[in-house]
Amino acid sequence: MDNPRIYLWIALALLVWMNIVQWDRDHAQPTPTGASAPAATTEPGPTTGAPASSQLPPLPSSDPTAPPAATGPAAAPATAAVNAGAPKVRVVTDVLDLDISLQGGDLLRADLPRYPKDKKPGSPPVRLLTTDEATFGVVRSGLRAADGRAEPTHLATFTTPRTEYRLAQGDQELRVPLTWTDGQGLSVMKNYVFRPGRYDIDVVYDVQNASTAEWKAASYLQFVRHIYPQERSMFDVESYAFRGPAIYDGQKYRKLDVDDEDDLALRTSVSNGWIAEMQHHFVSAAVPPKDETYDLALQQEQGHSLLSYRGPLKSVPAGASARFNEKLFIGPKLQDQLRTLGPKLERTVDYGKLTILAEPLFWLLRQVYRFVQNWGIAIIVVTVLLKLLFYKLTETSGRSMAKMRTIAPRIKSIQERYKDDREQLAKQMMELYKREKINPVAGCLPILVQIPVFLAFYWVLLESVEMRQAPFMGWIQDLSSKDPFFVLPILMGVAMFGQFKLNPAPPDPMQAKIFALMPIVMTVMMAWFPAGLVLYWLTNTLLSIAQQWNINRVVEIEAKKRGSRAVE
Repeated sequence: MDNPRIYLWIALALLVWMNIVQWDRDHAQPTPTGASAPAATTEPGPTTGAPASSQLPPLPSSDPTAPPAATGPAAAPATAAVNAGAPKVRVVTDVLDLDISLQGGDLLRADLPRYPKDKKPGSPPVRLLTTDEATFGVVRSGLRAADGRAEPTHLATFTTPRTEYRLAQGDQELRVPLTWTDGQGLSVMKNYVFRPGRYDIDVVYDVQNASTAEWKAASYLQFVRHIYPQERSMFDVESYAFRGPAIYDGQKYRKLDVDDEDDLALRTSVSNGWIAEMQHHFVSAAVPPKDETYDLALQQEQGHSLLSYRGPLKSVPAGASARFNEKLFIGPKLQDQLRTLGPKLERTVDYGKLTILAEPLFWLLRQVYRFVQNWGIAIIVVTVLLKLLFYKLTETSGRSMAKMRTIAPRIKSIQERYKDDREQLAKQMMELYKREKINPVAGCLPILVQIPVFLAFYWVLLESVEMRQAPFMGWIQDLSSKDPFFVLPILMGVAMFGQFKLNPAPPDPMQAKIFALMPIVMTVMMAWFPAGLVLYWLTNTLLSIAQQWNINRVVEIEAKKRGSRAVE
């Protein structure tokens, strides 16, 4: 088998693999039949109500011998749904701008001032939580009381002394207190605690039981979110990112499909886990207290998903106090912050099946960035380092290609001589390879070893929020978006054509035509990819050309020396 054929099959295998990965993502969460498509008009105003999901989680049984609690939460009246028109408290830090409803203390809006939607002047910030129906997403939390007593759930009314809280410069903490009382001696202060530069939020319930009876309660938290139809487009790489619920049960990370019967039947108890609502580059996550057992559940109703957890019952004796704690994260998928909040929470950066390779690659990219302070230059440097890492492997392939180039005239002569005798043609070709010590498949393994690394690099550049809207130079001001003038894809196509001309021409005319078309096909494909990915591919191609040119030169010198010795 001629060596160029190997590269053809590897290139085709790479394209097939990329399509399989995308197909897998397409079918990981099919378009829900009950989901409504996002509005195509201008941004709608707030709705007067929320989705029908105003349900309260079931209480755990205080009797260990009792049967398990009902699988679905107890329904509340539809009119009790969270009202977007209820009084709200605005909270502003250096990285977050939120609205907290006094009905339940729910998070109804969350803007990220440091992350505009796009690079256009005056672009609004990314909004992760909203009561707008087309993109609905809120965070609900509260305490469920046993024995039918009054309880500060997300349906209760809270009070607060101010309508706006701002984190002042130099402050290390901002505490937003919301107060609820049953009028009979029981009071709960629900505190949201914010810190500068941080997207994690502490939710702390301080309970004072001045009544004459014991009070038992369990904390809970719910993510209620619009279910998005999966509309894939090759012109929008972001459309392939996973958008939906995910959990970590203390042992395994799982992305959930809200249209899958098995996932909708999810009712499990976990310890040292978390729940999350994911989208490209951003995440809303909740982490229960460490070493406590919490019950997780997923539901779907009227185009919305409800992912929730509920903790164990805790007793607050008469005349005593107690504290319940939760931890939220509302923001970009910054791995340094995520890693400190919960076990494996950084897995919400969705590198997929190649996480084991993508994580160290991102670490290397970030270390280089700390020195060069430019993500584009960091991509170039890391590509060079990867090329050096695999230099010896690719040198084997390169030498095989170079030797094939030197014997190309003899191969053509043999093909012409035995064109009507395929058996003799194959025999003569194998004898030539043996005589010249050429293994036509020698370059296959080194390239196959590199393919997973290259694919992992692809996902690192695609999924890492640090690349979002990161400038490189000149006309490229966003490495996560396509090159606006298609300069990099064109340069990449030219480089690939140069690489094609540097290698020996395939003896089969059909193969030669396919190889000649590959630069054009790849240019069209990569034209819509993020500029950072194209920059990586262009750099790698240029380095491959330089390496192959040097190997060709060395092999030609060696061939001339052998020829001189043969003449002597």
